[in-house]
Amino acid sequence: MRSFRFILLVLAAVSFVLPAIAVPAQAAPAPAISLSPASGPAGTTVTVTGTGFPKKSAGTVSAGPATAGFTATGAGYFAVQLIVPDSGTPLIQVQAVTGTTSASATFTLTPASALPPRPSAARLRFGAGTPGGAAATAELDAVATLAGEAPSIVLSYKDFKQAPPLSELDSVRARGALTLLTWEPWTWGGGTSQPAFALDRISAGDFDAYLRQWGQALGAWGHPVMLRFGHEMNGDWYPWSEQTNSNGPGDYVAAWRHVHDTVTAAGATNVTWVWNPNVPYAGATGLGGLYPGAAYVDAVALDGYNWGTAASWSTWVSPAELFSDGLAQLRALAPGKEIIIAETSSAEQGGSKAAWNTSLISYLAAQADITAVIWFNFNKEADWRINSTAASAEALRSALAARLP
Repeated sequence: MRSFRFILLVLAAVSFVLPAIAVPAQAAPAPAISLSPASGPAGTTVTVTGTGFPKKSAGTVSAGPATAGFTATGAGYFAVQLIVPDSGTPLIQVQAVTGTTSASATFTLTPASALPPRPSAARLRFGAGTPGGAAATAELDAVATLAGEAPSIVLSYKDFKQAPPLSELDSVRARGALTLLTWEPWTWGGGTSQPAFALDRISAGDFDAYLRQWGQALGAWGHPVMLRFGHEMNGDWYPWSEQTNSNGPGDYVAAWRHVHDTVTAAGATNVTWVWNPNVPYAGATGLGGLYPGAAYVDAVALDGYNWGTAASWSTWVSPAELFSDGLAQLRALAPGKEIIIAETSSAEQGGSKAAWNTSLISYLAAQADITAVIWFNFNKEADWRINSTAASAEALRSALAARLP
């Protein structure tokens, strides 16, 4: 015990005679601004974000003659929007000043000729779906370049395990386009036998909490969105078909109505409900027993592909041969509803895809109730892409440019 007291006395003495070690004060961050976006044409609205400015100081952001005021927070932060003016040079300085403190950043002006194409104002709208989905901006930009116009409708897919894709909806809206959101009641990759997703389980309310989540989120988002629930239901390749997953006649209509009512009651009155069978074929379920009724459907659609000779069972078909029967049935079931071709393309094998593309746009544009055609731009079972060959891409581009306004 005496030894321990001696050590304490020594330490106390040392601490008494040694000077305190000074801890350097942390330097304040240097003022800086960032731009989002940092490039674009004259007239672009830019968000200018500042950090490291004097606390609660008032200042001005300027870009040439354009100015906007700001007041920094207690942490020296601000964010303000500014419209970039035209300039005779490709670079324009954006400067934030408060008192004697300033910071700047450079905005790059993009010539209008360098901008990607915008959606067309033609009556027959052009849309596309790509492997990366609605947020794949580079893929959608590539489609716009190939087609000579940006898609005005972007096709995307979600299963019943996924949350409402609000950021993707925002991304599409920022492009000046509308989302056609495919909502599939299954787990991707699970095959056609998925008892948990049988149609009578949906009607019984097993997924009501999930449906309400979607309805509340889409309603709060508030902008127009097209929703196609359980598409291609007349085939036998999905678990919501009445030919699979222990489903039976009448189950699809009951499930559709339940989903529609639950989502709408949760607040999603901004949804356009798109009922979307595959083009009829031998062995398909008849469309009459699958149509939910005019009060539950806002638009109708068809999916159809020219497989050519890419599959052992297929032959080359013209657009009229592919779609005419299905279109006639849609008009009989849903008179007055707008019609969308929600998925289409042609294989290369068995004929001229370039000629088929030209014929497709001409055929659809001549029918006033068909309001959109959406290209399935995937290299999947066949090469459905617009640019499967250069001739295919050029033909579609020319056909779109030539269609009636």
